[in-house]
Amino acid sequence: MAVVTVSRQFGSGGTQIAGRVCELLGYRYLDKVLMTQVAVETGLSGKELVDFSEERFEARNFLDRLLRPGPHGVARAGTRSRDAAGRELLSVEELDEARCAKLVRGAIHAAYSQGDVVIVGRGGQVTLRDMPGVLHVRIVAPMGTRILRIQEQEGVDAEEARRLAIDHDQATVRYLRQLFRVRGDEPELYHMLINTGRWSPEAAAQIILNAVSQLDAV
Repeated sequence: MAVVTVSRQFGSGGTQIAGRVCELLGYRYLDKVLMTQVAVETGLSGKELVDFSEERFEARNFLDRLLRPGPHGVARAGTRSRDAAGRELLSVEELDEARCAKLVRGAIHAAYSQGDVVIVGRGGQVTLRDMPGVLHVRIVAPMGTRILRIQEQEGVDAEEARRLAIDHDQATVRYLRQLFRVRGDEPELYHMLINTGRWSPEAAAQIILNAVSQLDAV
């Protein structure tokens, strides 16, 4: 059983590549569904857990809370329990930065323990750093290439596409810095970097496939 983590720039095609890798290997994709399953198992709100992803700007509201000045909780999560009479009780817990990071790590470790999964974003490259049977991949592309892809995907003009790319990059940097104390572009976090300005999504997926096949030999 292997695990692949994919860190990607917005507009690099990383999400598409990760999906194709799942198809080729028959792996699961760590998405909202799997995150929610983990949340249910731990008794926490699935919505709050999904908020901890930087994917598709879902980290924005979370980051706004996280970066507010002054002491505060950065998120809330509902926990369910039962009283002596068997009645279900719901309590709301304020989650600080450390607790948020712990929840994300817990979800990723749960997926890792089952294996055969592709983890996109969410700090997987940090949480599973140096773990056996894991391939860490970074997907990038030149800004011009990213702009063209974002225009096609989002139906926006070039100026808006550039803004989206930059905003997403900044959100991801803040997310990883605040929760994991790293920068996403640190080369030592990855086993390979693929520039999709050079490789097509299908070719990139095949490169990852070949690398996964060699994990047991490393």
